[in-house]
Amino acid sequence: MLKFKSFLLLVFSVLIFSSCKTKEPEWTELFNGKDLIGWTANENPESFRVENGVLVADGPISHLFYTGDFHKGVFRNFELKAMVKTEPSSNSGIMFHTQEQPHGPLLRGYEVQINNTYERPGDFHELKKTGSLYGIRNVYYPTVKDNEWFELSFKVVENRCEVFVNGTKVVDYIQPDDPYRPKNDKLKVFSAGRIALQCHDKDSKVYFKSIQVKPLPKAEKFAMLVSKEWDDKITKMMFENFPVIDFHVHLKGGLTIAQACENSLKLGINYGIAPNCGLKFPVTDDASLKAYMDTVQTKPIFRGMQAEGREWVTLFSPAAVAKFDYIFTDGMTWTDHKGRRMRLWIPEEAFVDDEQQFMDELVGKIESVISQEPVDIHVNPTFLPAVIAAKYDELWTDARIDRFVNVLAKNGVALEINSRYKLPTEKILRKAKEAGVKFTFGTNNTGADLGTLDYSFEMKEKLGLTYKDMFMPKKQNEKPVLVKGLPKKITG
Repeated sequence: MLKFKSFLLLVFSVLIFSSCKTKEPEWTELFNGKDLIGWTANENPESFRVENGVLVADGPISHLFYTGDFHKGVFRNFELKAMVKTEPSSNSGIMFHTQEQPHGPLLRGYEVQINNTYERPGDFHELKKTGSLYGIRNVYYPTVKDNEWFELSFKVVENRCEVFVNGTKVVDYIQPDDPYRPKNDKLKVFSAGRIALQCHDKDSKVYFKSIQVKPLPKAEKFAMLVSKEWDDKITKMMFENFPVIDFHVHLKGGLTIAQACENSLKLGINYGIAPNCGLKFPVTDDASLKAYMDTVQTKPIFRGMQAEGREWVTLFSPAAVAKFDYIFTDGMTWTDHKGRRMRLWIPEEAFVDDEQQFMDELVGKIESVISQEPVDIHVNPTFLPAVIAAKYDELWTDARIDRFVNVLAKNGVALEINSRYKLPTEKILRKAKEAGVKFTFGTNNTGADLGTLDYSFEMKEKLGLTYKDMFMPKKQNEKPVLVKGLPKKITG
């Protein structure tokens, strides 16, 4: 009996040893840390080199293709993870399902973007940030900083690509059977092909110290989570570099930040989430503002601040406010000539004794807010209380519209196209565009349903808006709160 047990133990040990010996490693390193063996560059091979165990992309535009022995250099379903670092104003990318070509932008396959602060000189302003599935599902918020190592990873299975930055999912794209693609981008689809690194230009410097791949087995295609019509609409805007961003989202009505992020991945809409900050609102001072920021600082969102009431400028410090990506306010909370503090969306608190006098006072308040408060965006624009809302076109006269548009243009404050209230009207938006005012899209949700920005998209098409007409958050040293400061009080 003892001999039989020993024999079984021996057989079991041999089987385990054989299994371990023949099992393929889970991850395979494509870069050996010494040289570029297994890699082939195209038009400017000098743009890639190895320094101190790090692969450096630095020089004229070029692409470095993995052509080594592992998996014969061709991948269909796989996971990839790379450790990356960028210098300021640098741009690169990791291409997949592509193929060698002698020069120029790669025509085949997808690119996962690497860009934290690069904007591109000249007429074209690059908005797509690190983690974008370039031109297909763009990420507009910076998730990582220059001069810091971060992990960029993505998983490709049949018709789906998930992209992660430092473990946080920023893209989840499922390709339909017949996806929208511009004429020159027909080959930007899932297939099988090479992995390649991009060197964007001589002023860009990006470092890679590890590039690992894990092949995955064949699988069933993933079912679409959105309609083909919606996918085409979003993809078209992404190819146009148009920032599909809802800057006006609140965690209200049961909406959690996790739900907002999941909705963003599903629909392809980037979000800016803002707390209500002001007297008798959830955030009332620097301490509560910091507490809020601590809860969202690692999330893949823009961080907005809704400045409520005219007292907000006395409640916060410029340094605390500047931690937000942008600030917005509206003309819905103010004190009238009789000392009555009004909140126009609440019928009991909207006092309209005389319609014309009310309108003149409203426009005057909006002018003082926009010219004196250090805000980026005017939201819920041209809103009227329920008691006079039916007279909107009559009360918003040409003279009042001109005053409204002029103060926005003069102070460089963007105008929200609000999908909840369907405001402002096309007429007002056209005047604003003619005056050079920038625009944003916003929902101002009251519940967990964020909608699909239908009115904003409708106005985009009617006005022929391009990415150049749209607001994007300013650099830190250009933020109004740091340039203008916080006034001690608001007059008017």
